[in-house]
Amino acid sequence: MEWGLLLLRVIIGLLFAGHAMQKLAGWFGGHGLAGTGGFFESIGIKPGRTMALLAGLAELVGGLLFAFGLFTPLAALLIIVTMLMAIVKVHGKNGLWVTQNGYEFNLVLIVIAVSVALIGPGDYSLDALWVN
Repeated sequence: MEWGLLLLRVIIGLLFAGHAMQKLAGWFGGHGLAGTGGFFESIGIKPGRTMALLAGLAELVGGLLFAFGLFTPLAALLIIVTMLMAIVKVHGKNGLWVTQNGYEFNLVLIVIAVSVALIGPGDYSLDALWVN
């Protein structure tokens, strides 16, 4: 079980951090702050650039904390909040399935974050070093 939690946390956390860097720096085919800020403005999230920065930082911090298993409940909360915003502002109106730009993937990430927060990050985590 411990290896499974480690694998889950590291892969999801690093992918989430990578997604953040798409927003923040334009890495991995992202649009950076200017492009993401413009998109945010177009869907009514204002000021777009500032909100893109905050969203990117929440995703980056949440993803890295989740990957390392450090302050895991906080990490999960950051992931959950950003995914709920993505559902409310972008994907919810499109239905469930990701093939129609729906919220399927966001929901999967929320369930993973909630589950790890409830189960705990496992023995191979920074949280476990401090508790034991």
